Amino acid sequence: MEPKRCGWCGDDPLYIQYHDEEWGRPEHDERKLFEMICLEGAQAGLSWITILRKRENYIAAFDNFDAKKIAQYDEAKIAELLQNPGIVRNKLKVNAFVKNARAFLAIQDEFGSFDEWIWQFVGGQPVVNSWSTRGEVPAETEQSQAMSKALKKRGFSFVGPTICYAFMQACGMVNDHVTDCDFYNV
Repeated sequence: MEPKRCGWCGDDPLYIQYHDEEWGRPEHDERKLFEMICLEGAQAGLSWITILRKRENYIAAFDNFDAKKIAQYDEAKIAELLQNPGIVRNKLKVNAFVKNARAFLAIQDEFGSFDEWIWQFVGGQPVVNSWSTRGEVPAETEQSQAMSKALKKRGFSFVGPTICYAFMQACGMVNDHVTDCDFYNV
């Protein structure tokens, strides 16, 4: 019998895998957190499935989201990326990855860990919500607004409150699985 899932993932196998194995699970790996903040920003104005389908291309194109390498990208590398049909070829978004890599490294240098710094916005523990329906789930919260403001202040781009909330959901900082989803208590 198929498990009961949140309605947003539908029946696309890639979405189902993402929902079942990743979304809403607490993430503390620095590289993975950097990947997700970049990919959530890349999603702005698009559907998440569009980015999810291009994820492997992003990983290959952006040196496995190695922030130290991305921070060194020059205009020639950016021009090369803008020719890559496997990613969203938006100059502002590609440039944001480079800006975000530099800002990410600065946070690591200052605080020792991006993970510890970013998780402060939820007090170091996942916020477990109790939504019955998808319609109850907010697009942003006070925490995502505070995160957005702090990230922007530190030089990040494409990190508005809605993007930050999607990042928080993706990285398990909030559990927004609906209560009748079999993955609510995972």
